[in-house]
Amino acid sequence: MLLKKQTVWLLTMLSLVVVLSVYYITSPEQKGNDITAVQQNAKDQLDSKQAQAAKKTVDKSGKTIVSQVSDDTFDALRLQLEDQRSQQKEDLQAQVASTDLPADKRSEAYDQMQKLSETAQKEEVLETLIKTLGYEDALVRADAGKVNITVKSKKKHSATAANDIIQLVKKEIDTNFVAVEFQPSK
Repeated sequence: MLLKKQTVWLLTMLSLVVVLSVYYITSPEQKGNDITAVQQNAKDQLDSKQAQAAKKTVDKSGKTIVSQVSDDTFDALRLQLEDQRSQQKEDLQAQVASTDLPADKRSEAYDQMQKLSETAQKEEVLETLIKTLGYEDALVRADAGKVNITVKSKKKHSATAANDIIQLVKKEIDTNFVAVEFQPSK
């Protein structure tokens, strides 16, 4: 009976090792040249889209309202934000792994890594919640106590719609500065 349990355990562990090995080999992080090319292409597109972006107007409440920008801009901005966070995480991981730094500095770097992950998760949750309010797409960018939101919608935007989004954000993230931009969809 003991031999069967050990055999099952061994086979389970070997299966796990094989699955993880296949995942590691086929993971997108291993294809660095392809990712670099895609990232550069997205940055080039973002630069050209920003140059072509329509003028902004500001209403009485201080919320910026964008008149028209391309659909690709959301994806490019998400990719750029993801690249920045990945770079920050890599830097922090290097600090955590460094034996030259004192333990408190490594602990601080680890805490910052955790905070980055939490912020990214909260942004995703907020984007989903904003979409459930009937908007086509939403891009949430939280940084240093400030939250910038760009909402794509066919609906007519108003101060009350922006206020609804601001209240939703304040429930999820403790901040005093929330900026909402409306972007009409085509």
